[in-house]
Amino acid sequence: MNPEPTTLNLPAPGRVGQGTAVEQTRAAAEVLAAVQVAQQCPRSLQLARATMQDSCKQLYLAERAFYRFPRGGQTVTGPTVHLARELARCFGNVQYGIAELRRDDEYGQSEMIAFAWDVQTNTRNSNTFIVPHLRDRKKENGGPERLTDVRDIYENNANNGARRVREAIYAILPPFFTEEAKQICRETLKNGGGRPLAHRITDAVQGFKGMGVTLGQIEQKLGQPADRWDEYDVVQLGIVFRSIERREVRIEDEFPVERVTVEEITGAVPAPHRPASQSEPTPEPDDGGWPEVAPIPDGADR
Repeated sequence: MNPEPTTLNLPAPGRVGQGTAVEQTRAAAEVLAAVQVAQQCPRSLQLARATMQDSCKQLYLAERAFYRFPRGGQTVTGPTVHLARELARCFGNVQYGIAELRRDDEYGQSEMIAFAWDVQTNTRNSNTFIVPHLRDRKKENGGPERLTDVRDIYENNANNGARRVREAIYAILPPFFTEEAKQICRETLKNGGGRPLAHRITDAVQGFKGMGVTLGQIEQKLGQPADRWDEYDVVQLGIVFRSIERREVRIEDEFPVERVTVEEITGAVPAPHRPASQSEPTPEPDDGGWPEVAPIPDGADR
């Protein structure tokens, strides 16, 4: 004699409002319409590539296309969430986003999901993950800091979500499409919008000077004097500068204290002024200005 099946009494909302019911119906209809439109109006790969190439030739995008941050004693670089979003737009018939499924203030964590979906080929990448309400700090500074402010928690979630959205988008895009975009962005940075190299070097030095970084520190990082810098050196400095602005890296990580020469030790040459080391920055979300629930970067990016 077979036992009777067990009935599970799952909790259900006591009342579903009219607005919620309308939204559920609208969401289902929107997904169906997106698939139908994608099938009826498939993308033109030639047009998508042409749009991507034109977009990546714009200096504004190229300057935001790469991130940089330290990890395990090494420096990690790659394409940002800003570039990922633009490539998704150029490729067409792609949906992506992030949502906060649940927030648990008692345990100090949020459950979130990030996804990217090519509705034309039905290629989808999604990732459900837990974001602790913590801000990383070094052990000497007391270790991770518990976040309780609503804005801090939002920015922490957006920052983590942006990275997942970034990877989800790159996972569904053809590798050749992404690699070609990265190469064009590098060439755009190298060209610098047509500005002479000497002017770009001067701008780079002045920009870092405003951060308290000396010319000697920059030359030490690049391993050669300023009169021998080429376009590639300026591109690397630009990526470092914007990564410091986005607080992905710290100044002291990228520009160690200048080496002391024998002449400085003996007093023959006065030692140059060295700026004090900055305190560890507070990470900012790489969400590009829109809520990541995205800025998915950082970007990255990160």
